[in-house]
Amino acid sequence: MELKDLKSLIKIVTDTDITEFNLENGEDKIYIKRGQEQEIVHIAAPAAPVAAAPPLTAAPAPVAAESAADASPVNDKYDVVPSPMVGTMYRKPSPDAAPFVEVGDIVEAGQTLCLVEAMKLFNEIEAEFKCKIIEIVKDDAAPVEFGETLFLVERL
Repeated sequence: MELKDLKSLIKIVTDTDITEFNLENGEDKIYIKRGQEQEIVHIAAPAAPVAAAPPLTAAPAPVAAESAADASPVNDKYDVVPSPMVGTMYRKPSPDAAPFVEVGDIVEAGQTLCLVEAMKLFNEIEAEFKCKIIEIVKDDAAPVEFGETLFLVERL
């Protein structure tokens, strides 16, 4: 979906009485929710096509596996919550509010962990399973890259 189309869609929703809007079109998934709280738009980034990836040779694969194993043994014990997009991570819904989660918190599947703002849209990052927050890797208002670890969690 083009950015201008997305802006038009948001304008239509905000100019009407609609409080929730959900659209799935091929690989694009858009969810808009309005209400007393801050407006949040969910956009699922389409998966990168496998055919577009450059072919791998046999030599780099073992090197990549070894470096990943040596990089962080913590990842073997804990799951990571990665950033689904490039943007800015916010641990709180507003500057004067309490953080969504703290280290040691037990969170349920679907519970909001943080927000990632990209192009003036705030995207909720939710827990995919019940877990315990082990480490918060990024600070509040820190820039994040696609796939960068935001949280280390222990699956419960």
